[in-house]
Amino acid sequence: MMRMTDTVKQLLIINIIFYIGSNIVGDVAYQLFSLYYPSHPNFRIWQPLTSMFMHAAMPNFTHILFNMFALVSFGSALEHFWGPKKFIFFYISCGLGAALLHTGFNYFQYQHALEALQNAHIPNDVIATILKEGKYNEKIVEMVPLSTLEQFYFSFNVPSLGASGAIYGLLTAFAFMFPMAELGIMFIPIPIKAKYFVPGLIAVDLFLGFQGSSLFGSGGTGIAHFAHVGGAITGFLMMWYWKKNQFNKNRWN
Repeated sequence: MMRMTDTVKQLLIINIIFYIGSNIVGDVAYQLFSLYYPSHPNFRIWQPLTSMFMHAAMPNFTHILFNMFALVSFGSALEHFWGPKKFIFFYISCGLGAALLHTGFNYFQYQHALEALQNAHIPNDVIATILKEGKYNEKIVEMVPLSTLEQFYFSFNVPSLGASGAIYGLLTAFAFMFPMAELGIMFIPIPIKAKYFVPGLIAVDLFLGFQGSSLFGSGGTGIAHFAHVGGAITGFLMMWYWKKNQFNKNRWN
């Protein structure tokens, strides 16, 4: 197994510090550092960056555990070939790209729901109550689908957090550089080549993201699937650009 590289080790430590600290401090930390909808009262300009170091609160260990396992497994291989400066630039860029696409899709869902409520001639004060408290009566549900009301509330009020977007960027880069590498996945005993595994994983996220949207159905998974897709797209575009310009052969040390 490849030795854990220095930048990966530092990212691992930062994520663990954020995780322990946010669980000690509590809700205040999650309100400050998770990524909220831009017009939400809790939104802060630094959240697109800090949210990629936040993870679900205890006793949920799986969120940070899987992300950090992937960071060490794939990040060390990439940093070994790229060097620390190029690696950290790639990692942060993918995390920001994930935040951008997630926020963009939230905006799309928010505006879609708002338009549906306005077209149903719902008074503005009632719309404000739905947005702030998530409360609505049966008459509103008869005019506007329940899934639309839920997405209106959740897209505005529920923050996103986690390193998954940046991790998906690393996965994409790994598949780009080592397409024939065989990867194992839990519950599937047969190794799968990276060039099939990673696109398949992204396709599942894309499907689940649309499945959970108010435009295509109800019942989200509680996972920011479009953040995953955003990180993967950012990673792919950067890898494509670097390969096109043969920039990936240079170290930034």
